[in-house]
Amino acid sequence: MRSEDVEFVGGPLDGRVLPVPVGPLGNPPRRYDVPVPPDGDEPGYTLHYRRAADPRARRSRRLWRYEFQPETTDPAGK
Repeated sequence: MRSEDVEFVGGPLDGRVLPVPVGPLGNPPRRYDVPVPPDGDEPGYTLHYRRAADPRARRSRRLWRYEFQPETTDPAGK
């Protein structure tokens, strides 16, 4: 499966560039969910990122980036 390096903006993954699988047209998924496992007494949860056009597309050669959606981050299973 083909992948593309995509930058993450905001949240715990801010500034990281991770490989994300792309579809047949070369676009990454519209939403990217990152499961966070439970740690001690804290329950596990999921971080939600939404695909957005990268405003620096011409300079960075990346067309997309993922922006953190804090209002949709909730404990897993709820």
